[in-house]
Amino acid sequence: MAPNSSPSSSIFPCSLKTSAIIILCAFFTPFCTFVAALSSAISPFTKLSKHIKHHRQWRQKSSSTFRPRTVLVTGVGPAKGLALARAFYRAGHRVVGADFEPYLVPVCGHFSSSIEIFYRLSRPSRSEGTATYIQDVLSLVLKEKIELWISCLAILATDDAEAAEIIERRTRCKAIQLDHTSTETLSQTPSFTYSAKELGLSVPESHIVTSEIEALNAVYPAGPRAGQSKRNLTISSIRQGSPNHNFEAFTPLPTLGKTAERIRKLSPTPFSPFFTQESIPGTEYTTHTLILKGKLTAFVACPSTPNNYTALPYSSALSQAMLLYTGAYISSFGATTGHLSLTFRVPDSVSTIGENTFGVSGSQIQELMSKIYAVSAYPGVSTAVVLFSDESEGLAETYLSILPGHEPLGIANGHRDPYRVITPEPTVLSYYWVGQKLVSGVFGSLFALLRGQVGVRTLWRSWIDVAGILLVYKDATWEVWDP
Repeated sequence: MAPNSSPSSSIFPCSLKTSAIIILCAFFTPFCTFVAALSSAISPFTKLSKHIKHHRQWRQKSSSTFRPRTVLVTGVGPAKGLALARAFYRAGHRVVGADFEPYLVPVCGHFSSSIEIFYRLSRPSRSEGTATYIQDVLSLVLKEKIELWISCLAILATDDAEAAEIIERRTRCKAIQLDHTSTETLSQTPSFTYSAKELGLSVPESHIVTSEIEALNAVYPAGPRAGQSKRNLTISSIRQGSPNHNFEAFTPLPTLGKTAERIRKLSPTPFSPFFTQESIPGTEYTTHTLILKGKLTAFVACPSTPNNYTALPYSSALSQAMLLYTGAYISSFGATTGHLSLTFRVPDSVSTIGENTFGVSGSQIQELMSKIYAVSAYPGVSTAVVLFSDESEGLAETYLSILPGHEPLGIANGHRDPYRVITPEPTVLSYYWVGQKLVSGVFGSLFALLRGQVGVRTLWRSWIDVAGILLVYKDATWEVWDP
């Protein structure tokens, strides 16, 4: 903490923001209640609601081989879990939802019409570990005769990997979760980076540093005495629980002495090593991939824009390069099942051309793949799964194809091609979160104006941007047929 700072000076702004958010929630509660009640009243008469009802009935009557499956989706509070629950419901299956609900505050998926029954789970903790959480999920699986489990919970992926191994060993339920070894590798950026590098894939230059000298060599690749370094890095402690565990930007200071002093404050040692990674200037993208028995079965890529998701056209050269990169990486997994989300950094000159180029050859895609850099990975469901809304039935059936004895291809599932990779429709809308947009774009800019940080013109431009998003984009959580 800086000498002139005090606990009260740092707590006050946070308390003010928290109080403002609570006041906003209270102010909008009557309006949100009215919208929910109105949506519930008109929902049965909307075209989409009628289509979903008709499709569910049609599936059950059109084929003697179809039978509803029982699917558990944990983590239906976030938009990604709710999107998957709705996908299985629209495909005609029975959905059980579960989440943590701290302080007994209902999550948004608790009352979803796509969920038949909801359960509250115990969150893993340092004192009890994962035992209570795993027992909750296991009991739920046995009680509801769950056949397929997908987790979207905001916990360590390794906790879900541990739970999945126990559940698959003790029940007939299938879990969409990578094995514990792969999950461990993907959960840590250093291990993911080195595993991708071993496969010959492009990653930023990275180092594990255990001393101040090694850290200086990472900052000054030509040597500390070679002059001012222009390399920007991200740096984090590898040790779990360290206050420096989160990645932060590290820009070399004007002089070697000042840079060395900053490194000295981080104090890298063999017992507390740090991981440095070169910051690639350009655009950041994220992907969502579904892997079933070692095969890539669903894929989408999109720019990592705060609070909104817009799918890259699947046929674009850049999307194809990311698909090829992902396929090359998962080829080392074997016949495993789970989710994989990769974060890429792409130089602006490459991203501009790649996003707007179509119909390129395999060799051109291979060349483009060498120019994109995977900087991190996440072995779980990405929020980008909301972009599959127009392909929800197809996505659900792809998941269920892993179950033994699942219905054969036929009229009930539209003669789905088992070798086709499920991707969002080209006409899929962009998604945003209306609450976040209102708070950051409308009220956040208003507070900034009152504090003298921005002018009226900036405020007006921010409000116009929010209005445009509200009119063109689609909210990721609210659906008129499932308010």
